[in-house]
Amino acid sequence: MRVDLFDFELPSDLIALRPARPRDAARLLLVPGAGDFADLTVRDLPTLLRRGDVLVFNDTRVIPAQLEGRRGAARIGATLHKRIDLRRWQAFIRNAKRLHAGDTIEFANQVSALAEQRLDDGSWVLAFAGDEPVEVLLERAGQMPLPPYIAGKRPTDEADRSDYQTMFAAQDGAVAAPTAALHFTPELLAALAEAGIGHEAVTLHVGAGTFLPVKVDDTADHRMHAEWGTIAPEVAERLNQARRAGGRVIAVGTTSLRLLESAAAEDGTIQPFSGDTAIFITPGYRFKGIDGLMTNFHLPKSTLFMLVSALMGRDRMQAAYAHAIAQGYRFYSYGDSSLLLP
Repeated sequence: MRVDLFDFELPSDLIALRPARPRDAARLLLVPGAGDFADLTVRDLPTLLRRGDVLVFNDTRVIPAQLEGRRGAARIGATLHKRIDLRRWQAFIRNAKRLHAGDTIEFANQVSALAEQRLDDGSWVLAFAGDEPVEVLLERAGQMPLPPYIAGKRPTDEADRSDYQTMFAAQDGAVAAPTAALHFTPELLAALAEAGIGHEAVTLHVGAGTFLPVKVDDTADHRMHAEWGTIAPEVAERLNQARRAGGRVIAVGTTSLRLLESAAAEDGTIQPFSGDTAIFITPGYRFKGIDGLMTNFHLPKSTLFMLVSALMGRDRMQAAYAHAIAQGYRFYSYGDSSLLLP
């Protein structure tokens, strides 16, 4: 499909630079498969779902994976993307033309890494020096990797260390937050439980590839970056039991959705999963593992807007986004939310 079919005009003042406070006070646009849209708030979620439904969260934890350093006199920026082993990470490099295989990049606070090799996709393999765990080094030298559309408008600060982390964050490894879950609070989770709505956790370590623009004219030519995820056997079984009992599996965020769909068999059952996924969902895809999606508002011509268009229909999502823009919804990672129920 042509990538320009997924374009739309977004006023820049609708890009949220800070999250709603409290988190569950964010607005929520209900998008059913047919009929009118409804302008609500995230706190209304318990009344929008049914007893027996299950929300599936991504419990990845964002690490401070944005690094600034030097190779000699050259300034080098690195955004870690995907772990390779205990000391080596795949990274996207800023000012990469000044970097060569074998160079050492000196970051802040005595943290350094060897640039081992440049990969076919333009990223680099960095091998961190020393014996300390890389996560410890990142806490010392790194910053939270805010999306470019936020970082380009204001500097990262101490508030982002907590703002850009969900209440479910438990497994270190993401370089981007599963932002749909940023809206949840313990109070909202308690209200959902009171309404008979369950929740489960899976893990997908979101990579920096989620921020990369689609640079081709046709979706068939776009290559997704792989991300590592896992679904425990007991979680898969509980999700299958919920569906057999008539409940719906509602993914909270496109990361949870992509992992569930990667693990779903043709008959819709969720299988245990551990490994990489590079699933790319565009219109024409047949969903098997999920029955709905809670997600923020995405960039024009992005793989994520293609995904929601696959779930609801492109015309339906173009209309939903036009409504959201007209009503002043806040977009992107720190923005408002939507509930898509096909």
